[in-house]
Amino acid sequence: MVKAVVFDVGETLISETRIWSRWAERLGVSHFLLMGALGGMAALDRPHSDAFHLVRPGVDLVAEEAAWERDDPGGLRNHFDADDLYPDVREALAAIRAAGYQVIIAGNQPRRAYDALVAMDLPADSVHTSDGWGVQKPDPGFFAKVAAVAGREPGEILYVGDRLDNDVLPAAAAGMRTALLRRGPWGHLHAERPRAQAADVIVDDLHAILPALRLM
Repeated sequence: MVKAVVFDVGETLISETRIWSRWAERLGVSHFLLMGALGGMAALDRPHSDAFHLVRPGVDLVAEEAAWERDDPGGLRNHFDADDLYPDVREALAAIRAAGYQVIIAGNQPRRAYDALVAMDLPADSVHTSDGWGVQKPDPGFFAKVAAVAGREPGEILYVGDRLDNDVLPAAAAGMRTALLRRGPWGHLHAERPRAQAADVIVDDLHAILPALRLM
């Protein structure tokens, strides 16, 4: 029986639309061009960083981020805040928690994302980031950390995310139950792939998680 539900962050809880739009403006390209390049990388199973090199060949992302911080130290830049939450997040997480499930947030995020998520005061028992743990998905060590902070056996955990490669497949390999969220470019593309059947459930929004839990 599932006792804990763990949520990915990007394109699961947080819409990355504004982040990518600000990146396009920073790079001096159209929103459409960068978004299209990102979609292409998703379809080709290439890292999203390749989209930057496609639209701006030779760009040094580390140097660009540092320059951006100097130019706009008080701005969001490539960060997020509560305005980027998907509209179903608070209500869905609150309902899952009220039903007696442990709710945890854990995704591939930099340390600064931890502060942003905590500041949102979401209905979650704990928040964790890959940078805080020193290990990133899909590394099995990430999912070992998930089980450790939950204090549960892997089979008692449902991991919810928008990707097969980073979320569903490695979480299932760790012995967890999985939900693939059809959200964002990766979520929509991955839900159409044959390997999506490895997920225990495919959902269109977070409101569908609680009814699915009742069937597990």
